[in-house]
Amino acid sequence: MCLAIPTLVVALLPDHGARVALDGVEKVISTLLVEPVVPGDYVVVHVGYALAKIDKDEAERTLALLAEMGEAS
Repeated sequence: MCLAIPTLVVALLPDHGARVALDGVEKVISTLLVEPVVPGDYVVVHVGYALAKIDKDEAERTLALLAEMGEAS
């Protein structure tokens, strides 16, 4: 099973890169598939690539559901 998760773009990097953060963990990803993004945007990330931009409310709802699932297991 594959899972794509919403993350917050915290910085733009050269060559279509971005630094994203989730729960204090930061990772460098490619934004080549979803240009343009800016710091503060939420993107859905899978295996190091941003697949789509999503709005903040949708990102927060999804992250809350994921957290709830983790607590239930």
